[in-house]
Amino acid sequence: MSADSQNDRVAEFTAFRQRMNERILAEDNQVVRRFFALDTQTYKPGALDGKTKELLGLVASMVLRCDDCIAYHIAQCRDAGVDRAEFFETFSVALVVGGSIVIPHLRRGVDFLDQIESGGHASAATSAHPHE
Repeated sequence: MSADSQNDRVAEFTAFRQRMNERILAEDNQVVRRFFALDTQTYKPGALDGKTKELLGLVASMVLRCDDCIAYHIAQCRDAGVDRAEFFETFSVALVVGGSIVIPHLRRGVDFLDQIESGGHASAATSAHPHE
């Protein structure tokens, strides 16, 4: 995959997520809006800092095998200053908790991380934290 294709994939993910979150939140549904607000509040720093909460979100997303959530949390973690060694320790926790079924999602997650690190911009923070 070329660098342009990788950057396009990261940009497409970010743009789609933002566009659809805006579309969903434009509906007059208080349950959805409240859930998105709860999600946003959950990841704000408190007793745990934001970086730790994003790493926890990444582990949960890997164990639950949600590739969109994994990509989202990888982008958020990068924005929070997580380095490669911290990512791989986090990946190891997800593997131990989730087992070998996590491996395909780990592959896609590392691929997404590689794309971000190679210049694909994926600042997921552009539309608050509404659910991955």
